[in-house]
This record gives sequence, C-alpha cells and structure tokens, in this order.
Amino acid sequence: MTQAQASTPGVEVPADASAAQVADKRRLWIIMGALLLGILLASLDQTIVSTALPTIVGDLGGATHLSWVVTAYLLASTVSTPVWGKLGDLYGRKILFQVSIVLFLVGSVLAGACTSMGQLIGFRALQGLGGGGLMIGAMTIISDLVPPRDRGRYQGLFGAVFGVSSVIGPLLGGLFVDHLSWRWVFYVNLPVGAVALVVTALALPATTNRIKHVIDYLGTVLLAGATTSLVLLTSLGGTTYGWGSPEIIGLGVAGAVLLVAFVFAERRAVEPVLPLSLFRNRVFSAAGAIGFVVGFAMFGAIVFLPLFLQVVKGVDPTESGLQMLPVMGGLLLSSIISGRLISQWGRYKVFPIVGTAVMTIGLFLLSFISPDIATWQLALSMFVLGVGIGSVMQVLVIAVQNSVDHRQMGVATSGATFFRSIGGSFGTAVFGAIFANVLAGNISERLAGLPLPPGLAASGANISPKVIDALPPAIRDGFVQAFSDSMQTVFLVAVPIGLVAFALTWLLPEIRMRHTVDTVSPAVDDAAGPASPAPVPPAPVPPAPASPAPAAPESTATGIAAAAALTAAAPTAVVVVDEEAADGSSGAAKRLP
Repeated sequence: MTQAQASTPGVEVPADASAAQVADKRRLWIIMGALLLGILLASLDQTIVSTALPTIVGDLGGATHLSWVVTAYLLASTVSTPVWGKLGDLYGRKILFQVSIVLFLVGSVLAGACTSMGQLIGFRALQGLGGGGLMIGAMTIISDLVPPRDRGRYQGLFGAVFGVSSVIGPLLGGLFVDHLSWRWVFYVNLPVGAVALVVTALALPATTNRIKHVIDYLGTVLLAGATTSLVLLTSLGGTTYGWGSPEIIGLGVAGAVLLVAFVFAERRAVEPVLPLSLFRNRVFSAAGAIGFVVGFAMFGAIVFLPLFLQVVKGVDPTESGLQMLPVMGGLLLSSIISGRLISQWGRYKVFPIVGTAVMTIGLFLLSFISPDIATWQLALSMFVLGVGIGSVMQVLVIAVQNSVDHRQMGVATSGATFFRSIGGSFGTAVFGAIFANVLAGNISERLAGLPLPPGLAASGANISPKVIDALPPAIRDGFVQAFSDSMQTVFLVAVPIGLVAFALTWLLPEIRMRHTVDTVSPAVDDAAGPASPAPVPPAPVPPAPASPAPAAPESTATGIAAAAALTAAAPTAVVVVDEEAADGSSGAAKRLP
C-alpha cells in the first residue's frame, strides 16, 4: 500500500484513493457540463429573441405589446430568483433544478407553437420562471460540490457562458429567422435542455438538508409584488408611459409600500425567504451594492452596442452579432483566468477592483464611437469592456458564498444575483430615458431646416435600420450622426457610475477562502459580520493504524484524504480534491453528499 500525505499528518490513504479521486473528478465535470447547459439556456433566452421580434410581430401581430415579450421573461426570472434560492436550501437543489428545466422546456414548446401575441407573452413568463431557477440552481449546486477555494475555476466558466450567450444570442436569432423560422428560437432549447435533464438525473447527487419546513408565503408574495412593481416601473417608464404618468407613479408607490411591508414580514418569519440578517454580513452587503451598480452600468450601456452597429454602421442583425465577438472574447478570457487565479491564490478582492476599473475604461473608450470609427478601435473598446465585466460578476458570487454558512447558500447566492438583475433593470430604464431625450435634441440640431418625410417622427421614436436606408442622403446622414452623438452621451454618463462601482469594491472584505463545503472558517466569522455563524471546531483526528482498518473520522476543517477510500465504493458520492490544504499541504480530499 502506498501512502499520500494528506492535510493531517499520520493519515494513510490507500492507493485506490487516487483512482477514486480521478473518477469523481470526471463525474464532477460531467455534472458541470449539465450546469453549464442550464446557464446557457437561461442566459441565451434573454437575448436570442431580440432579433426575431420584428418577424414575430409580422406573423402574430400585436406590435403595441412587443416589449412585453422581453419584459415577461425578465420579470418572471427576476421575481422568482430569491424564491428558487430559498426553496433549494429547504428541499434540496437537484429536484428544483430539474423542475426548472422542465418548466423552461414546457414554456419553450408552448412559445414556439403559440398563435397570438398574448399567448407568447404568457409562455415567455413561464420560460422566465424556469430560467430563474436554472441560473440560481447552477450556481448553488456547484457550491454543494466544490469548496470556495476551488470554486473560482468552475464559476469562471459560468461567467464565460453568460458572456458568450449575450453575444451569440442575437446571432443565432438572426440565423434562425433568416434560414428556418422564428419558432426555432424556442425549439432550439429542447435538445439542450433534454441533455441537461438526463445528465443531472443520473450524475447529480441529491442533497436534502432539512426535514421540517416552514414556507414564508407572506414574504414571498410581498417580495414578488415589490419586485414586479420595480421591474415594470423601469420597463414601462419613459416608453409605454411617461415618467410622470399615474401608472408609473402608482407602480413606484406600490413598490415602496410592498418593500416596507416585506421588511416587517421578514422580521417575524420563521424561515424568511430573504433573511434580513444577511444584510449584517459585510461581504453580502458590499457585494450586493457592487452588483447593483455594475449591473446598472453594464446592462444599461451594453444594450446600445447592437443598436449602434445596426443603425449607425448599417450592418444586419447577424453581422452585428459577429462584430460583438470582442466583448465575448474579453469576458470569456477574464472569467476563466480570474477563476483559476482565485483557486491558486485563495484571494478574490483584487479582481472586482481591477475589473471595475477596466470596465470603466472600456465605457470611456466607447464614448468616442462615431460613424467613421475604425473597426479595430471599436473591437478594442468592446474587448476592454468584456475583460472588465468578466473579472467582476462571478467573483462577487464566490465572495458571498464563501462568507455564509452552507445552510444559507441558496438564499445568499440568489440575493446577490437579484441585486444585479434589479440594477440592470434600472440601468436599462435610466440610460434609455437619457438616450431618448438626448436623441430628440440631436435630431433637431442635425436636421435643422430639412423637411422630414411623412410619418417620420422628429424624435426618432419610430426609426429603424430599414427606415434609415430608405431616407434621402442628407436626412439619413443627419439621423445617423444624431444616433451616434446620443450613444456617446450614454457611454459617457456610464463612466462615473463605473467609478462608483470601483469605489465600492474597496469596501469588500477580504476573507480567506475555505477548503471545505459545509463549514464557515474563523476568518469568515471575524470579517463577515454578525450574520455569519460561529465557526465549527474541527474534530480531533487520531493517527491511522498501520494495517487496513476503518478510516479515521472526517474533519470538516481539513478534509481528510482517507475519505477518498470510502468513496470508492459509494457511487453517489462526489470527491473534490483540494489543490492546497489549509496548512499548505496538498492532496486533501473532501467527500461530498
């Protein structure tokens, strides 16, 4: 029998342990593939529909409700995010992840077969409900399998997939519309989702942490109502209704009242859907604030890039998707690299600091866009923006997960994601209002004295690439320049918001990354704040006997390598090998549920 030095001296590890670790590592990557497919489904459907909307309206009608096709998905996924996280903590994440896949696939089938705009909006909401569970499920399932110290390399891939989907979504949507049918925008989800469902059913271990459950129905309803009001306010304000209209004011008042009622309800709830104690955790509070501001700047500004490419540069939707590949490349690169470095160094704070700085530089570079901007200059600016975004988003999730007890993993993860989504909704609304107001003034300035064709609004509200192509040269050039000037303003306004995010990152506490899945280290208890539970002292580990004998008790603090031998005969267990043990040694293994 050979011996391997574990994190605890004197513990012998059978030779078969190495093979068991390799096999379980392979199984972990199979599970990881299914989780990545879930992330791909949820994130892709946020963008793939955009290029198909004009064709969908031409087929189903209902142009006045066009924005609801996107809003319904966004609303359902955002509202359901905290609920999915809490239910995962209560009932186990495997079953809820599978339920999310089924809901998403059923919504996809029905959306692809719909015959009216009303049906499509309803089925998009069903898709969004499943999509919210997919996003949170994937990020929390990996936290059940991998300790925070090694989690960066895996969650970096989540961020990479999210970035890839944001770029290839419009590209695939254009390809399906041009060569198949807009209905394939939804049908394409079926084979991908089926694979994810089968793999998770076979490979993912079931985890259930509790027996008795008390559902916070009141808190869930109040949070859903408050979130719905805020998302509708940001989605409809300045577009469907004016900001001073009774509808928008009513939504704002309703959101504020429901939010206050939610706070009072959570103070009395036995199992709160979003525990207020989390906000006393300084890591959670800082990450939530950073995520909100980064989402505000990122989503609020990046949505204008396809518009710039199609309206100002005059490319078709498919070409605009290809030209946004630099954003994807930068995000993909920085997500993977930052994740690996976090696993090696055991530190994360530097990445949000550098990431927000680089993101702000990218926004500043994009403020110089113009109709005659060189292709390489535009690509470089987008690449820089992507690098900054990829260095921030998933790192914040890792920081939050590292600062809370495992029993709160789902609700903490969903909370961090929730604030980012809300920030994106507000950013899109605010930047959209800024763009619309500035555009009207720029059009008046650029087209002063020129007669507009019948049916063309001076505000540019009904402008599109096809309409611009049909305009007389003098008017077309004026509209293009007005659009370009307005987008410069949007990106320039985003710069100080990026600086706010940069300043907030310095408030993020640096906590030593844990080497175990189910305990909170003393460093977490000291730095995270009152919300963190007291650290669990490690159990003493006696030396292993020289002859084969029952393995020593597992230590939750060190992850004894002898546990690997036990997992060789347990096909439902997953072993994750720590790259470096807490004391600096290597070869420690952790047996997971």
